[in-house]
Amino acid sequence: MSTPAAVRVELPGLTPNGRARAAALQAHMPDNAGVGTIAFSSQGNLLIIGALPEAVSCAQALRPVLRCVLLCPPGSRGDGSVPQGISLVEGRLTHLQGHLGRFSVNVDCGGRVLNPAQLFGAQIDCVDLILDLADPPSLGHDLPPLGYYAPRDQQAIERALNELRELVGAFEKPQFFAYDPGICAHGRSGLAGCRRCIDACPTLAIRSLGEMIEVDPYLCQGAGSCASACPSGAIRYAYPGVGTLLTAVRDAMQRYRTAGGSEPQVLFFDSATGPGTLGMLAERLPESVLPFQVEELGSVGMDTWLATLAYGARRIVLFTTQAIPRSVLREISLQISYAQAILGGMGYRRDCLKLVLNGDRDDALSATLGCALPQPAIVPGGFMPFDEKRTTLGLAIDHLYAQAPDPRPMADLPDDAPFGAIEINASLCTLCMACVSVCPARALYAGNERPALQFIESNCVQCGLCHAACPEDAIRLLPRIDYDRERRRELRTLHEEQPFRCIRCGKPFATNAVVQRMTERLADHWMFRDEQARRRIQMCQDCKVLDMFEQEGNPNVYDKPVADA
Repeated sequence: MSTPAAVRVELPGLTPNGRARAAALQAHMPDNAGVGTIAFSSQGNLLIIGALPEAVSCAQALRPVLRCVLLCPPGSRGDGSVPQGISLVEGRLTHLQGHLGRFSVNVDCGGRVLNPAQLFGAQIDCVDLILDLADPPSLGHDLPPLGYYAPRDQQAIERALNELRELVGAFEKPQFFAYDPGICAHGRSGLAGCRRCIDACPTLAIRSLGEMIEVDPYLCQGAGSCASACPSGAIRYAYPGVGTLLTAVRDAMQRYRTAGGSEPQVLFFDSATGPGTLGMLAERLPESVLPFQVEELGSVGMDTWLATLAYGARRIVLFTTQAIPRSVLREISLQISYAQAILGGMGYRRDCLKLVLNGDRDDALSATLGCALPQPAIVPGGFMPFDEKRTTLGLAIDHLYAQAPDPRPMADLPDDAPFGAIEINASLCTLCMACVSVCPARALYAGNERPALQFIESNCVQCGLCHAACPEDAIRLLPRIDYDRERRRELRTLHEEQPFRCIRCGKPFATNAVVQRMTERLADHWMFRDEQARRRIQMCQDCKVLDMFEQEGNPNVYDKPVADA
């Protein structure tokens, strides 16, 4: 695994900026001590899926390191012979899932279901490794599980064969994520809310459990896009945590400035790109560029970008290869659109944050980093970074806004952005508080002394659960950023009404709108056709019970005086 830190590559240091960069890269870099691990075990049992001649060729190349079973289409035996010691199954694949050491496979063999793993031994129920030569491949993951290979050309097949030979024995990988279900906005009370992590995961490692999500640690490969997508910070990247990474970035930039460097630019790149690629481009890069290698570019999200700008970076460039999974690239691009809208609302140039794919153009990276930015430098922030996403974002935005070149009080954000307010249609809202009961972020509150709906904007993650829970369709989401820190944090009233008092005892128990709506909706119900039953709608729960008992013994009970409404 790569070290998520400033990378020590051979970069020239001929100017004051270059010498300052050399000093910056001597800063203490984080390690990943304490990160949990996930264990795998493989006995070297390989299932090869594909046409017989190609499958036999691969099986022979892997013997005697791996034991091979071939899965070929029905009627394949006429396409060639199968060497002794290699088993052949003719059939149609109906089920394939799992990971290194634990692939579950079912095959339809003319109406009979067969588990090909049993051909390795009577007590074996799973396959360790899969080489899938079928076209199209059997699994459509953006990032397939460990132990599964689906090479598309001869060069890729040779790479797969070399790697498969090494996959026998015991293995470990990091536990890349941490999950806090207490602040997860995935669902409440049977209602569906946020599913951004599920949509962003390239390995399909995340699934819904109703009100929570579950991450399969064996499928997770640390792409990190789930953590970048999560609006509340319920799922966090832990290899390393954002706070650890940002501490390294802040310290390196402080060293750079202390050594006389100016106009620092930060370049984040991942292990797929590697320091070798950066080294080849080094001569064309400005010496103001501080390179930081992270395990996966998808793990670096808005909290990291905005905090890095607040620490004094003039520009941030995210550099990766064309091999980045589509779902990860989509999520990075989406998060960039949110961050650029936030920066634009303060008057910063949107292109101070940019994604560059290696291969777009040979000079794309150097052209981006070499382009001047005509915006003033800011005084670097000294705030401590946190692993708590919303706190770090708030600190970074507040610092940037305090020095913004052209600030506005607030700015609209793209749809689905994780910041915003809600708008209440007062003519529809009955203050039933269904929205309060499902809010996972403590953004909505019920009033104490009188019926009221109250709201804290800084807590809102725009998950949509309040909208889904509202029986009157009275709530609309407003994606935006309010730059006023105090206004974001204040508890403000969105809607309130006078309480409705029980017509029997005078106790407040609902709102006028609720009672009126219930009266209208129950007007044609058979249980409320007589006046006596309809009057119970205007009573508190205790008085309804008393009234029903009294009516059973005295049909003229409604001739008695009642409290004023």
